[in-house]
Amino acid sequence: MDSQQKRGLLELLVLAALKFNDSYGYQINQDINDVMEITESTLYPILRRLEQQGLLETYQTIYNSRVRKYYRITDQGLRKLKQSESDFREMKKIYDYILR
Repeated sequence: MDSQQKRGLLELLVLAALKFNDSYGYQINQDINDVMEITESTLYPILRRLEQQGLLETYQTIYNSRVRKYYRITDQGLRKLKQSESDFREMKKIYDYILR
């Protein structure tokens, strides 16, 4: 897969992983790895970029006497994810045609 295409998909995978529940980096990585292999060194820059774009926000909690940073999708992030769903439907028609 093209690296630019993969980068865009990874960002959407992160947003999708947070669509229903807030989560922390390690768990997001585990959830995404079920679909596409990603290292933590790739994930964290994506999380920072999405936060800078206003698509995610963060908060911290204490877990086992350690601070854990959680990520939450914002309304703007949900809108981006919704738009991508529409785009994917269009792309699926194209891929279905190619693969017929």
